[in-house]
Order: sequence, then C-alpha cells, then structure tokens
Amino acid sequence: MSVRRALLRRIRVWLVVFIVCLVLSGLTAFPLVHELHWTEDLLRSSASPVPEHFPALMEWITRVRTGLDEADAKYPFVLYGTDWLAFAHLVIAVAFYGPYRDPVRNIWVIEFGMIACAGIIPLALVCGPVRGIPFWWSVIDMSFGVIGVIPLLVVHRMIKRLEALERTPDPVAGPVAAPAV
Repeated sequence: MSVRRALLRRIRVWLVVFIVCLVLSGLTAFPLVHELHWTEDLLRSSASPVPEHFPALMEWITRVRTGLDEADAKYPFVLYGTDWLAFAHLVIAVAFYGPYRDPVRNIWVIEFGMIACAGIIPLALVCGPVRGIPFWWSVIDMSFGVIGVIPLLVVHRMIKRLEALERTPDPVAGPVAAPAV
C-alpha cells in the first residue's frame, strides 16, 4: 500500500469515528425526557455511589429531569428546540462526508469543525451562568469542545501531509490524478 493510500485510509477512519460520535450525540438529543428518567433511576439504584459521593450531581440531575417533565407536560413545544439541536448534529455529521470523499479539497470542513469546537467554550462560559447552569456542568460541556477538536487536529495535520504528497509523485503508484467530482 502506498504512503498516500495509507494516509487517506487513516484520515477516513478518524472521520468515520468523528461522524459516528456526532450522529450518536444528535440521536441522544431526541429522547431527553426518557434519558433523564433512566439516568436518575440508574444513579439512585442501590449499586450507585453517586447520591452519597456526588450529591450536587444527583440534585442537578433531579432538577433537570423535573424541568424536562414539566416542560413536556405543559409546554412540549419547548422540547422542539432540542429536536432541532439533534437535527443540527446530524446535518453537521453529513458535512463531514465532504472531507471523507476528498480531504484536500474539503479541508475547510475540518477547519469549520475546529472553530465550532472552540466556540463551545465561550458559549458555555457566557450562557451557562445566564441559564443557571452550575459551573462544573459548564466544564463538562466545554470538555466536548476540547475532546472534539483533538481528532480534527489530527485529521487536519494528516490532510496537510496528504496535500504535500499529492504535489510529489508516489514512486509506488505513480502520479496521482485529481479525484473525480
């Protein structure tokens, strides 16, 4: 296998992992009410040390679950916003098919993703306090941006290497033709 093909394969593996994480994140935004009930039941089970060792977390989960229950019962249209959040994750995941197909041409999608990951931090720092979110929960939210940017940085670096390789002929495979659109 040529160096170019091996690099393209690694880029695609990283992108598939990133896309799967975006899709899973999006899909979990649809059943929030049920998820919070399951989470609270799991954390309150006798096997869980959470109520004893992390009472603030337990109080927060209960408060969020109560809020979602009330919104679902009285104002279900409010949860429509989380449906759009889920949809946005799915649409963004589809955008990453561009770099999967042609990484060099679509590196801008990777850069867009890195900017979006960076944007999570000021959003959490500004909107968290405005919405009454505990700081430690905002830190958890910010970690998604920090963790999410890591594979994108790796992919970005690999795409730059791929771009440099495409400028020079591969001695094994010969000159590389531009991918068909």
